[in-house]
Amino acid sequence: MTDTKTAPKTTKTGANADVAAGVAQYLTPVVHELVALVVNGKQAHWHVRGVNFIAVHELLDDVVAHAQEWADTAAERVVALGLPIDGRLATVAAKSGAANPKLGFQPYEEAIADVVAQIDLATEKVNDAIEGLAELDPASQDVVIEIRRGLDKDRWFLFSHIAVE
Repeated sequence: MTDTKTAPKTTKTGANADVAAGVAQYLTPVVHELVALVVNGKQAHWHVRGVNFIAVHELLDDVVAHAQEWADTAAERVVALGLPIDGRLATVAAKSGAANPKLGFQPYEEAIADVVAQIDLATEKVNDAIEGLAELDPASQDVVIEIRRGLDKDRWFLFSHIAVE
């Protein structure tokens, strides 16, 4: 008779320890830059001023929500492969290349320029991950390719407010 109280078998992810470590090496900086974008994007959202206030204010909320979702997706990929990830604010502040946003109110042009610069920084880390994960782990590469598509779109929407043709 079979014991029905035995624990179910755990399904493995298919990644070995070296692949997991490599994925973490590329995705951790992506998570750090996206979390910095979340925090600093919200700061810009609260303090933006000018004739385009409502459009930029609401668009910044969308950018923040997207960055939060992508940070979560990238972090969960690392955790799914069996490694922890450090996304604490103190770690993000120490590891991110993002500049501290100005304190206080900002004209919408300056707020947008600051957030676009942060998107560009996150995109650099995403590009590094796309390249580094190509042969290491195509499933993880797919995650960052999708993040890249979203960052490009958010950047376009923001930059369109300040672009001069």
